[in-house]
Amino acid sequence: MARATPEIPNASMADIAFLLLTFFLVTTTINNDRGLSIGLPPPPDPNKKDEIKMQEKNIFKIQVNSSDALLVEGEPMGDVAGLKDMIIKFIKNNGQDPASSESPEKAIVSFKTDRGTTHKRFIEILDIVQGAYYDIYAEEAGVSNKGWRDAAAKLSDPESRAIYEKGKKNYPMNISIADPTKIGK
Repeated sequence: MARATPEIPNASMADIAFLLLTFFLVTTTINNDRGLSIGLPPPPDPNKKDEIKMQEKNIFKIQVNSSDALLVEGEPMGDVAGLKDMIIKFIKNNGQDPASSESPEKAIVSFKTDRGTTHKRFIEILDIVQGAYYDIYAEEAGVSNKGWRDAAAKLSDPESRAIYEKGKKNYPMNISIADPTKIGK
């Protein structure tokens, strides 16, 4: 008499594999620390319907089109080399030039792109704008740009916090990033 070979039941193996896969997908965390560190303004008060009027002279306009061409204050700018100095001069004007910003508190750097603008160009211009503010902060605190950035990275240290606060005291970072325009409009 021939003996039957015992079989291992495997009908539910696919179900078990699916449940394990689902378990690991749900319980696994993926660290995603990439992105821009931009402080967003608080949400507007829904009860307040005041329209804010801004004087044109308090707005420094930077535009980048879908070909990554730069337009600063209505004038084409081929090279970004002098852009940071222009921004610093605008912010620190304090009413000296009547055609420029009245004070650092009212100075706004407006940055607008097209939908076709490359990410590389967007980040390049945003870095220049933020770098201008960081240069002002470092100058105000009496330290190097790197010294101010190091202080900003160690805010738990009282000495670093004092340097950080001294730099930012009179110069709020007013950067307006406008919604991109559609290509061809």
